Amino acid sequence: MFYAGLDLSRKRLDVHVLDEAGEAVVERAICPDADGLRSLATTLGLSPVRAAVESMTGARFIHDQLELHGWDVEVADAAKVKGLAPLACKTDKIDARVLADLCRRDLVPAIWLPSPEVRAERERARFRLHFVRHRSSLKNRIHATLLTFGKPCPVSDLFGHAGRELLARMQIPEPWKGSITASLELIDDIDRRIHDCERALRSLGASHPYVSLLQTAPGIAWVLGYTIASEIGDISRFATARKLVGYTGLCPRVYQSGERDRRGPLAKNGPRYLRWALIEASTHAARHPCYRQRYERTSKRLGKQRGPRVARVEVARSLAEAIWHMLTRNQPFAPAGAFETSVA
Repeated sequence: MFYAGLDLSRKRLDVHVLDEAGEAVVERAICPDADGLRSLATTLGLSPVRAAVESMTGARFIHDQLELHGWDVEVADAAKVKGLAPLACKTDKIDARVLADLCRRDLVPAIWLPSPEVRAERERARFRLHFVRHRSSLKNRIHATLLTFGKPCPVSDLFGHAGRELLARMQIPEPWKGSITASLELIDDIDRRIHDCERALRSLGASHPYVSLLQTAPGIAWVLGYTIASEIGDISRFATARKLVGYTGLCPRVYQSGERDRRGPLAKNGPRYLRWALIEASTHAARHPCYRQRYERTSKRLGKQRGPRVARVEVARSLAEAIWHMLTRNQPFAPAGAFETSVA
């Protein structure tokens, strides 16, 4: 058995291969494209090979290509690798050597890799959100331009029929007038693209085993349901509700030393799109009888500035717990059960 450590950067892939005794067999850098990886696998002629590459953009491509050539490749959690092997001097070559040694010792903190189907589901939901954020940015820019010239918005919807007529009549000098016109055209085009994305999501979500169950929870409609389902993937990989809540990154960091126990900011480890979906759902779920009392109590205790934000995160964690029970039991949302898990 040979053990390979792969350190990926933008333009090269550092490779370090060890044998069973821990002696270096290969040390080189290649181009991280399909040709470079094929050349690496065929010219080395080593078999079998167990490899590890740190989790980052492009790591999944490295994994897929080398597994096609018979390598056993794991994608390692970068933060956990740093904890297992802190380095006084950090270079790409040293990183590759560390990963190879972790492979040889069977200590690679491997992450779960979604299937191609789950990756496609995530891309559809994330691309829709990408469009929504661009649209919001353009709308905010138009509002800022109006305020710049002392023209606050006098209508409830500046981008509806009445608002468009108002924008057309406003006397705003160039080039700001042209910027507003171009922004409105982009908003209309993005609206059409969002509509197409939502139509595809609604069609695909109708046959998804999780979406219909998720829609029974407060604050979750079909868009958020599809997003949450795609980001969670296979619910069976979470042994407990606590594991799912930890995966969302909505738990505070804990700093303990002796008798000191301090809570810091949110960990935010895990898909940021899952956190966004749960926070969005909690905004509406906070008005549900199951969560309203707890939301109002936390919001009042922490004050107007900080209270509502912390209370929404608290409701989002309770929703994540309820979602775990719903999906593992294949049952719709049950208010009594969700309330019991939220206060446990």
